[in-house]
Amino acid sequence: MLNAHASNIVSAVFIATGQDPAQNVEGSHCITMMESVNDGKDLHISVTMPSIEVGTVGGGTQLASQSACLNLLGVKGASKDSPGSNSRLLASIVAGSVLAGELSLMSAIAAGQLVRSHMKYNRSSKDVSKIPS
Repeated sequence: MLNAHASNIVSAVFIATGQDPAQNVEGSHCITMMESVNDGKDLHISVTMPSIEVGTVGGGTQLASQSACLNLLGVKGASKDSPGSNSRLLASIVAGSVLAGELSLMSAIAAGQLVRSHMKYNRSSKDVSKIPS
């Protein structure tokens, strides 16, 4: 499959870390691969995200909350020892977050919980089946 909802996670991490949310389009290009391994006892899951564009200096990264988030992740600013390493690590964090979200969503779908939870926690209290069209 291409991906289930990478853009939701990319957008959230981008906003939290001061990235340009408009780069969500490119940053969300993602291929999620799942395959059964070890005679069906295990699942190997991976994401390939070739177009993540992130930075750790300038722009929105200087905003207080976003700067604090980058600091918490250990990627704030430029690395003096290895230029670009903080941005590479942030891109890995985005991809890891997407991987976790993809696995969670696929688990919910496989267990039949996705629709059930959406219906249970639906914000609408109206029975839409009785609303005239």
